[in-house]
Amino acid sequence: MSKPCAVVGATGGQGGAVVDALLERGIPVRALVRRVSARTDVLQQRGVEIRKADITDRSATTDAFTGVAGVFAMTTPFEDGPEAEIAQGQALVDALVAANVPHVVFSSVADADRSTGIPHFETKARTEAILRASTVPFTIVGPTYFYDNMLGGIEDVRRGRLDLPLPVDTPLQQMSRRDLGRFVALVLSDPSRFLGARIDLASDDPTPAQMAAALGAALGTTVTAHSYDAAAISSPDMRAMFQFLTDTGYDANIDGLRRKYPEIGWQRFTDWLAELG
Repeated sequence: MSKPCAVVGATGGQGGAVVDALLERGIPVRALVRRVSARTDVLQQRGVEIRKADITDRSATTDAFTGVAGVFAMTTPFEDGPEAEIAQGQALVDALVAANVPHVVFSSVADADRSTGIPHFETKARTEAILRASTVPFTIVGPTYFYDNMLGGIEDVRRGRLDLPLPVDTPLQQMSRRDLGRFVALVLSDPSRFLGARIDLASDDPTPAQMAAALGAALGTTVTAHSYDAAAISSPDMRAMFQFLTDTGYDANIDGLRRKYPEIGWQRFTDWLAELG
């Protein structure tokens, strides 16, 4: 592939994983970043082309998308709110259309198409609808809960306690960002295979109790899982999400993904921990 693939949010967790996976495949990368930083310097040292563009700036984003082989894109409600995410989605799709992008992989969230009522699931669904109504060839991926989310409470884990607003014996579908990056790179390298598809993604589904046992083994100590009621969460968005995960849960086909796409090398939670060190 001689033309680059553009990556929105290339210095973030998801975008960074996509950059890594594309470079592993020898695919040139054009990174869209909102600001130049030490992280963009590192990307440049790896041969990545840097374009400064905020996706709400249609003109700058159109320019950055022009001439690419494909695009990885995502939006977020966690900085400016749900309505801002919908505005991001509309501006993003407008730029994709204006630049005549041949294929986009949009990162949504697993089960955003199930009318869950969870605020950030619903805003992702709105952007999916905008994309479907456009002329842009697309693939939608829906990642589940990321393993990395656990790192926010790592100090408590080191002290022997894993707190999650889920029953300790309830499986939680999760995934590694590495697997997401590899899957997106697979799609971008063979877009016709995935055209128009919506695929929910998960690498493993450990329970909090199993996560605690694996963490304890990795740390050489005892870690115990503790549950608390999702109703105690102050954020309405996160409260709704964890209530959904308690009552219903994601329904990505983990076994099917492993059978159909073995080249991803799907990481179990224990594999991810081992790599994390």
